Amino acid sequence: MSRIAENLARVQARLAAAARRSGRDPEAVRLIAVTKAVGVEAIREAMAAGQRLFGENYLQEAKGKIAALGPEVEWHFIGHLQSNKAKAAVGLFALIHSLDRLSLAEALEQAAARAGKVQEVLVQVNLAREASKSGVAPEDAPALLKELRRFPHLRVRGLMTMPPWLPDPERVRPYFRALRELRDRLAAQGLGNDGLPELSMGMSGDFDVAVEEGATLVRVGTAIFGPRLPAEGG
Repeated sequence: MSRIAENLARVQARLAAAARRSGRDPEAVRLIAVTKAVGVEAIREAMAAGQRLFGENYLQEAKGKIAALGPEVEWHFIGHLQSNKAKAAVGLFALIHSLDRLSLAEALEQAAARAGKVQEVLVQVNLAREASKSGVAPEDAPALLKELRRFPHLRVRGLMTMPPWLPDPERVRPYFRALRELRDRLAAQGLGNDGLPELSMGMSGDFDVAVEEGATLVRVGTAIFGPRLPAEGG
């Protein structure tokens, strides 16, 4: 078994254990292997070990990998997205995790309409109000979701957050709980689609806690592929 396969197995075991601790079905949580700064051969190793869902932070980097690896796997965009890159993103990704403003929604709607596609998206929420990170403020999320009702080619499937990096995962737990509680309030108001089932939260250092708090998508890079340069994306 390769190093990447061994790492994947460990991550999947941790994910399953966290789900069971919280009374959840492990199948309800999907693992996104974050491939920022990871080469195609390493991704092939993960595919050989059964991984079929990958996440990319940068469009330019993603294009070559997606072209090389073909349609066998599902790709999600998890980084900050510029509005002028909306067309390319719609053409490449099943789910875009980082919708955070109306101008981007308008660009994605136009691109999806031209492509004849309904683009699935998550609304990114900046719970910690960090200036270095994108995301709508939590109090502004309802207004944005109401605006998104106007766009027939966008399907809002849930929320995403990137909390502050803290060495103790328990100190991050309140952010994950806050995202779940925000989702529940928004869903109760009939905002989004399908009750906003997806919560994208948790990375290599804290995904166990995120799963315990309701994550359905966890974004894990370093724990699978090892440390990378530039800075890790999960």
